[in-house]
Amino acid sequence: MTSTKPAGSDPAPRPKRRTFSPEYKLRIVAEYDAAPKNEKGAILRRERLYHPHVKEWRTARDAGALEKLVDKRTSLARPKKSAAETENEKLRRQVERLEKELARNKAALEVMGKASALLEMISESAD
Repeated sequence: MTSTKPAGSDPAPRPKRRTFSPEYKLRIVAEYDAAPKNEKGAILRRERLYHPHVKEWRTARDAGALEKLVDKRTSLARPKKSAAETENEKLRRQVERLEKELARNKAALEVMGKASALLEMISESAD
């Protein structure tokens, strides 16, 4: 008996990753924290969440960073950096790299100058 489906086709569509708004996260954390100990699991089951979700969201809330509650890897409202911001970051990294290189080169020149002075002193005393 042969199959009518192509060999490489997936029978089920791929599930989409769930995303949560900051407001939803804050509401769930508040509800979870206010619930008696024996009802916390029921909240997680009802919302199909795990304790690490609540723990991460509570930490972000306590740090006062509402914008950190948005998962920037999966958020549809991910803000794009302007071309100027991207260029500024690139130039800032380049300046840092060049400053490190300059400091290393200055140190090398200082060592070479001392070595040269030492060699001159040795050659003068040998004469």
